[in-house]
Amino acid sequence: MAELLTPTKVFKCLADETRVRIMLLITQETELCVCELCCALDHSQPKVSRHLAQLRGCGLLQDRRQGQWVYYRLHPHLPDWVVDLLRGVLDANRHWLSPDAGRLAQMGDRPQRLAACC
Repeated sequence: MAELLTPTKVFKCLADETRVRIMLLITQETELCVCELCCALDHSQPKVSRHLAQLRGCGLLQDRRQGQWVYYRLHPHLPDWVVDLLRGVLDANRHWLSPDAGRLAQMGDRPQRLAACC
């Protein structure tokens, strides 16, 4: 699905502040589980999961299940221009993302990638 991404589709997928914040956090952290995103964004699990489903449906994210937990990362087949765009936006806007990154950094009991999540 990622190979079908056009600029219009990418920008439509990112036309929501929560989805942009999710994408930038995942770009910064490489992989995050739903509970980490809920903590970072200070949003409920259903809201975060709804946005993650949209991003996955657009082909921007890929999920990985580990037991009952779901981890998200950038889709491995994203075109270079999309990855470059995300990194550029992240680099230029770390101050905008800093409250979310701060909540994530202060999260107690962050899951280990090979252990159970929260």
